[in-house]
Amino acid sequence: MKGFAHLSNVATLELNREACIGCGMCMAVCPHGVFTLQGAKAEIRNFDACMECGACAVNCPVDAIGVDSGVGCASGLINEWLAGISGRRTGGGGCC
Repeated sequence: MKGFAHLSNVATLELNREACIGCGMCMAVCPHGVFTLQGAKAEIRNFDACMECGACAVNCPVDAIGVDSGVGCASGLINEWLAGISGRRTGGGGCC
């Protein structure tokens, strides 16, 4: 998917650092390296790299992460990419 970029400052990603236990699971499952550990807690390192797949939220053992998966950049980018390679439009919604 070369040549495609995520939109700036539009991801639905939210992190509750107070609830975070610093397990690092978000870092392990995020395909774009959005998270880092800072002071034994997760921190959003690159907000705009979030593709809203939802892996971080699903795998957070204390529900410190929220994201509306399938509604943002990932879904839009995948649909545009598929349309470009197949010559047809795909339906929206439902990513990952």
